[in-house]
Amino acid sequence: MKGRTVLITGANRGMGRATALALADQGAKLVLLCRDEAQGRAVVNEIQARGADADLLIADLRSMREVRAAAQEFRNRHDALHVLINNAGAIHAERRLTEDRVEETFAVNHLAHFLLTVELLDLMRESAPARIVSVSSEAHKRGWMRWHDLHFKSDYKPHRAYAQAKLATILFTRELARRLDGTRVTANCLHPGVVATGFEEAEGWTSFFRRFAKPFLTQPEHGAKTTVYLASSSDVEAVSGAYFINCKPARPSGFGRDDGLARRVWTTSETILGMRTASAA
Repeated sequence: MKGRTVLITGANRGMGRATALALADQGAKLVLLCRDEAQGRAVVNEIQARGADADLLIADLRSMREVRAAAQEFRNRHDALHVLINNAGAIHAERRLTEDRVEETFAVNHLAHFLLTVELLDLMRESAPARIVSVSSEAHKRGWMRWHDLHFKSDYKPHRAYAQAKLATILFTRELARRLDGTRVTANCLHPGVVATGFEEAEGWTSFFRRFAKPFLTQPEHGAKTTVYLASSSDVEAVSGAYFINCKPARPSGFGRDDGLARRVWTTSETILGMRTASAA
């Protein structure tokens, strides 16, 4: 990874931090996109203490305005992007809308990463070979795209919203890989395991679960292994549009393999954002 620039979202704690440190140890130049400046600065200092290069961007992924600004700031500061890791995630006990009138789980887990990726695609094509790695979840197998009510105006359940968002991540990756065919930019996604991290808790994460189950969860360093593998291994340099678990290809749900759904996730995301990408045109 020496000489390679890596942008990672949600790198201020948990699996994002573990991923950033592992890639820094391989010689990568890290750019951390975080909401919490103090926590992000602490990880930058950790990376620099290891003798690696690191930079910090501040943005709240609930705001598409801030995502656009962060993408522009990245282009202002850096002339190449070799690996984009869409890592940040959240789940919320109660339904909330962002300033863009988007359900917050969908905004943070999918829409912000869709926008960030599209905003930086031209730079990644110029930097090729390059890779886009997105963190999904096996939870996607319990999800479906609620086209009639993407933002859960009715019947909101935290894990339903999360499952839909993680399914959208897989479908976005599938369509992105199709659009990037022949560009030497690949796109893959993964399930990291059930990671013991600072992930925001929702209904159902009872005190019993937190007390007794948490010691058996995957630690962030282990959860980061597949992300690091997809970002750096020569084994997958020509692989695109795939879903991985434990550094091996895995089979997503039937919905997750549907090319028609993948195209619809892309165009619907564009519509919500009021945009039309050059590749779509």
